[in-house]
Amino acid sequence: MMRNVSSRAWRVWQRDLDVYRTTWKLNFLPPLLEPVLYILAFGLGMGKLIGTISYFGEDIAYLRFMVPGVVSVAIMFWAYFETTYATFIRMVYQRTFEAIITTPLLVEDVIAGEWLWGATKSLLAAGLMLIAVSAFGLASWPSCLLVIPLAILGGLIFSALGLMTTALSPTIEGFNLPIFLAIFPMFLFSGTFFPLDILPLWANVIAWLLPLTHVSLLVRGAFLGKLPPYAWASVLYLLVATPILVVVSFRLMKKRLVK
Repeated sequence: MMRNVSSRAWRVWQRDLDVYRTTWKLNFLPPLLEPVLYILAFGLGMGKLIGTISYFGEDIAYLRFMVPGVVSVAIMFWAYFETTYATFIRMVYQRTFEAIITTPLLVEDVIAGEWLWGATKSLLAAGLMLIAVSAFGLASWPSCLLVIPLAILGGLIFSALGLMTTALSPTIEGFNLPIFLAIFPMFLFSGTFFPLDILPLWANVIAWLLPLTHVSLLVRGAFLGKLPPYAWASVLYLLVATPILVVVSFRLMKKRLVK
């Protein structure tokens, strides 16, 4: 199926980019302001209560631990919600896909364009947040630049998950269930706001099966300038899981679109 994807998929991506440009002012502010709000809330509030935490044998300020988690969550949210709600609206309500398919573009090109655009939203969000938190001295340079390729890789896997959700949801209200059962638990229990080693063993095992755990681990290592000993395992997880989920998402979306 992937072999049917052509370079024309970038035209779908370009179409989404053109739409984004018309509303960029509204889309530009959230990733800039969100980390600032977290820094103010956690830095002036919870950060002072907690002080420092132990992370791989090193004591670091809670704020420095938490900020990379916020960026990791943004990578997930911006890709997933773009390829669920936004893609569903284009597919069902606006009938954009039907119009595109009447051109020389194939169904696979449309799916690939949506997938790539979801990853682009993650990249934009992570890049803007990196600029914002750097102003507070919470990112180690130049290692924090690794956040850019990590945002792309994370965006690709969460875009695939979003497309799978879209393909399987009969109505837009159907997104509530996977968000409640999968996305929200990842937001809370993937090492974003507290170290995983404080969880009970069964919860720790489940956490390591979640993609956001590995994205969060690598992003935090980039921010701190020190990758954990088994960062290679997280890279391997993402490199193996991403193509598998992409293939599944393409199959499901094509089945949904050709009904």
